[in-house]
Amino acid sequence: MAFVMVYAMICYNISLNVGGMHNYVFLAAFKEILIMWPIAIVLELLFVGKLAKMLAFRFVTPGKDPVIMIILGISAMSVCLMCPLMSLAATLLFKNAGSEFIAVWFQTTAMNFPMALCWQIFFAGPFVRNVFGACVRVLAKKEAESINEAD
Repeated sequence: MAFVMVYAMICYNISLNVGGMHNYVFLAAFKEILIMWPIAIVLELLFVGKLAKMLAFRFVTPGKDPVIMIILGISAMSVCLMCPLMSLAATLLFKNAGSEFIAVWFQTTAMNFPMALCWQIFFAGPFVRNVFGACVRVLAKKEAESINEAD
């Protein structure tokens, strides 16, 4: 999930910086992803993952609410936490904000948040869950076949 989100958001930010989407943006994003992807993984593992669940579980209840509501709650809270943090990292590393650092960080966050939320809820989240689910089904089928062969 981190790769899909970070790559898309880097493409989006490069496009904003150059005045629109161009083919070279897709390759240029791979330079920044080498820096931003590890940052996203560390933030998610150390801080955001647990906090996003805690915040989401303030308004959805596992076992009581539909699973899709749990997923959407956690996803939304993840974006609410990750967007300002990743925008902070991008501002520090790529924006050369100088004395306007706070303003540039806030603007970067404000520009990124709608895209990050929509991308997560409507595209990245469903895509990654479907790919992961398909992989799990294939592995489970292979496991079941190997158990049947052993019998």
